[in-house]
Amino acid sequence: MPKIRSLKAEILFRLSIPLIVFVTLETVLSYFVALHYVDATYDRWLLDSARSLSQEIEVKDDRVFVELPTAALEIFKWDDLDKTFFKIISAQQGLIAGDSFVPDISDHAVDWSRPVFFEEKIHGEPVRVVSMLVDNKQSTDKIFVYVAETKNKRREMMTDILLADLVPQIILVLFVAVYLISALKRGLQPLKTLADQIAARSTRDLSPIAGTQVFLEVRTLTDTLNDLLGRLAAAIASQQRFIANAAHQLRTPLAGLKLQAERALREQDLSAMQPALMQMQNAADRVSHTVTQLLVLAKSEFTEGMRELQPVNLVSLAMETCMEWTPKALQQKMEISFESAAPVMTVDGDDVLLRELLSNLIDNAIVYGKKGGNIAVTLNWCPELTLSVEDDGAGIPEFEQDKVFERFYRIPGSPGNGCGLGLAIVKEIADLHKARLEFKRVSADGGTRVNVIFAVKPPT
Repeated sequence: MPKIRSLKAEILFRLSIPLIVFVTLETVLSYFVALHYVDATYDRWLLDSARSLSQEIEVKDDRVFVELPTAALEIFKWDDLDKTFFKIISAQQGLIAGDSFVPDISDHAVDWSRPVFFEEKIHGEPVRVVSMLVDNKQSTDKIFVYVAETKNKRREMMTDILLADLVPQIILVLFVAVYLISALKRGLQPLKTLADQIAARSTRDLSPIAGTQVFLEVRTLTDTLNDLLGRLAAAIASQQRFIANAAHQLRTPLAGLKLQAERALREQDLSAMQPALMQMQNAADRVSHTVTQLLVLAKSEFTEGMRELQPVNLVSLAMETCMEWTPKALQQKMEISFESAAPVMTVDGDDVLLRELLSNLIDNAIVYGKKGGNIAVTLNWCPELTLSVEDDGAGIPEFEQDKVFERFYRIPGSPGNGCGLGLAIVKEIADLHKARLEFKRVSADGGTRVNVIFAVKPPT
C-alpha cells in the first residue's frame, strides 16, 4: 500500500529545499570571498615583512651582508598566534641569513618581476610563503628574500568572518521555518475544518457543503463534492421512487393472484376453477414479466463503468433478434423485416444488453402496432450509425414522448399488460452505450419510428 503523503510536509519540503540550497550556495560563496580577502590582507603584511628584510641587505666588495640586531629580529618574529621564518639567499653565496629549512620555489620558470606567493609545510605545519628578488644594482649576484608564516591568524579570521555571516543566516532560517510551520498550520486549518464538518455529517445529510470559509483553490473541490452530492441525492431519490413503484407494480398482480387462489380454493368443481386458474396464470405471467424487466434494468445500471465493452456486430445481432421475435409477431398476424446498409456494422458495447434493447423496441412495436401490420428494423448511416425500429400503429403523442422513458409510466389507455419498464430499460442501455434516442412520427396517419443513434461514424 503506497504511503499517504502529507500536504503540510510536501509544502514544507518544497519551500525548504530552495532555502537550504540558497543558504548552502551563499555559505560556499562567502567562504571563497572571505578566503580571498583574508589571503590578500595577510599577504600584504607578509610582503611588507619581506621588503623590510630587503632593506637590511648591504653589498661590500661585491659580497652580500645582512646585519640584523637581535632586538630587531625578535620584533620581526614576535607574534602571539603564528610563527614567522625567513631566509636570505644569493645565487653565488647561498644562505646569507635566516632559517635554512624555509622552502624554496621548486619551479625555475618563475616570473621574478613580482613577488611570488605559495603554500608549503614547515615541520608538518602549513605555512604561507612569499619570495621576492631584491633589486640590487651594486652587485651582479641575484639575492632572494623568503618569508614564511603559519596560518593560524588566517584560520581564525576566516572562522570569525564565516560565523559572522553564517549565524545570522541560521537565525533567519530558523525564524523562517517557525513562521512557515505556523503559517501552514493556519493556512490549512480551513481544510481541517471542512473535513471535520463532512465527517460530522450523517449518512442522510446530502445537502451542499458551504464554501464561504474555504480558499478559492479549495472552492473547486467543494463545488465538485457538491455536484457529486447532488447527483448522489438524485440517484438515491430515483432509487427510492423505483423501489416504491416496483413494490406497487408487484403488489397489484400478487394481490390478484392471491385473490384468485382463494377463489379457486372455494370451488369444488374443476370446471368452476378454470376462470380463477386462468386469472392466476395471467397474474403470474405479469409478475414474471415485471420481475424480468426489473432484473434487466438493475443489470444495466450495475454494468455502467464496471464491465469492459467489446466490439459487437449490430447486423448479426439485429438479424438474430428479429428471427427470435418472428413467431410472436406472426401470432399477431404481423411481419418483421430487417434491412442493413452494410454487411458489418460494429459498435463497442455489451452484446446481452444490446439484444435486450432491441427486444424491448420490437416487443413495444408488436404490442402497440397495428394488427396485421409491419415492423421494419433497419441499420443505416444517418450520418452516424443508427438502429431504427418502425411500426404502423397509432403512434406516441408528442407531449408523451418525454414521459415514456420514465420507469413504470404507461400512456393512459394503452393496450396490453405492460409494466412501463420497456422504454426505461431502452433508455438506460442507450445511456450506457452513449447513444441518443429519437422518436419520429412516420406519417400523419400514425406510426412510430424509434432511432437509436450511436456515436460511430461510417468507415472512410
